[in-house]
Amino acid sequence: MKPAFAAAFLTLLGVSPALAAPVALTHVRLIDGTGAPPVEDMTILIDGPMIRAVGHNLPLPAGTQVMDRTGDTVMPGLISDHSHIGQVGGTATGPQFYTNDTIEAELAQFRRYGVTTVTALGNNAPGLFDTLRHEAHAARLPADLFGVDAGIGVPRGAPPVNVAPDQLIRPRTPAEARAAVGEMAAHGTDLVKIWVDDFDHTLPVKMKPEIITAVVEESHRRGLRVAAHIHDLADAQRVVAAGVDILAHGVRDKPVPAAFAETLRTRGIWYIPTLELDEASTAWADDAPWTRTPFIRMGLSGALQKQIADPAWRQQHANGKAATFARDSLAINLQNLKTLHDAGVKIGFGTDSGAMPLRVPGVAEHRELALSVQAGLSPSEAIQLATSNAAALLGLADRGRVAPGMRADLLVVAGNPAETISDADRIIETWENGTSVPGPLPLSGN
Repeated sequence: MKPAFAAAFLTLLGVSPALAAPVALTHVRLIDGTGAPPVEDMTILIDGPMIRAVGHNLPLPAGTQVMDRTGDTVMPGLISDHSHIGQVGGTATGPQFYTNDTIEAELAQFRRYGVTTVTALGNNAPGLFDTLRHEAHAARLPADLFGVDAGIGVPRGAPPVNVAPDQLIRPRTPAEARAAVGEMAAHGTDLVKIWVDDFDHTLPVKMKPEIITAVVEESHRRGLRVAAHIHDLADAQRVVAAGVDILAHGVRDKPVPAAFAETLRTRGIWYIPTLELDEASTAWADDAPWTRTPFIRMGLSGALQKQIADPAWRQQHANGKAATFARDSLAINLQNLKTLHDAGVKIGFGTDSGAMPLRVPGVAEHRELALSVQAGLSPSEAIQLATSNAAALLGLADRGRVAPGMRADLLVVAGNPAETISDADRIIETWENGTSVPGPLPLSGN
């Protein structure tokens, strides 16, 4: 019996899956998530939800289920520092999709694509989100879940999204901003999120400096960190000056100067590029080769597949001001990621997946890996961003690496992603908290 099915069967009998026999993945190529070179012919011993041991020719406990994975690679499960849940249904967006069924299906898709921890960075309905987080932490959902309880935006400004009143707070005064943070803190939010820009001058106002200051001060007073949605360098500079802890998107209007990179480095501010956000705006309309692969297509709803096949839709979205803006933004973002990475800035991993129909959960994260390599990072460096770095951004010391005592959150793939990053798409299975599910396509190990 496969481990995932065995665990489910034991649960039905009222027996904890942790009491099941240990599992050993043997003869694997190990990418441990730290950026170190792969190590060949390793054994990973999984005992319940945890990794018990990692090494060559490990002595195995009696009764261990041995799974020979010669030629395959094991790496940590991917961790998203910036996604969204419950905002999309097919090709539509809206608060009607913020339901338990929709979100559980999205988390299952993230999991199939190797994303074992998801951070929903804003626009969450606190009543349901708080319940879901507890369920996820208790391993009763397909992937673990963290995030921002609601979000703090701007009256008549950002974000221009269709969400319910309880999913977004738009304070008009510093006092209201502080109260908003207090409300989110009372719900146990993991982070605070602010939207500060004007979406390429399509909105009449930006967030006022006094609101930014009030949010940051109140958040820090309560022991919470603040992530800021930005696009332009000027907005990034002003939120950094105000004390934000995380830039939730890359700077995409101009190259970052060395002084700004040094500020981020010395102050330990995290930077999440979200390269795939802009690529997704045009790639489907451009019919980019990667969009046609079976691995990618398996992640698309029928409605989305129909939409992107429509010649009229493609013509509309491949041309015009918005398409040019997205392509230009991506080019600058790629350049800035390499500059900041080389400068020693803390880089996280996120895509804005789930915010809009074209930013497909799971699919987007694999594209982010590929784009990070396109930016000039090595495959091992890109994997490190998506694993140990992403865990560190969230303050999670129990995942993001393959080592004894860590959660058994693993991605098993054919080939060697440390040499060819696209091998990360060749998913055999994903382990999360000690149970496994197959990838989106039939693919067996050796």
